[in-house]
Amino acid sequence: QVQLVQSGGGLVQPGGSLRLSCASSGIMFSIYAMYWYRQAPGKQRELIVSIFNDGRTSYVDSVKGRFTISRDNAKNTVYLQMTSLKPEDTAVYYCQSRGSWGQGTQVTVSS
Repeated sequence: QVQLVQSGGGLVQPGGSLRLSCASSGIMFSIYAMYWYRQAPGKQRELIVSIFNDGRTSYVDSVKGRFTISRDNAKNTVYLQMTSLKPEDTAVYYCQSRGSWGQGTQVTVSS
């Protein structure tokens, strides 16, 4: 089973930026889609960003234009660059692929 290890996150002021990373174990990383979800307090976990093996990406409207997903297949890592952060972006962020989940990373946007 693939393992996903996340890093990044933390506390940032509104308008700030953060980058999350998700490193994957296993082989053939490049052929699999990777996903970022988030779960805000009291809310369901939601899919916010996807990146497919051909490089296509998909974003939920609430993060479009502010978040950017990318992948480095040589490092088996996917990134989520988050800019213009808002308090409503506060959540635990998870990467997901091939039925496995990362451990989750808290992102808090507050002044």
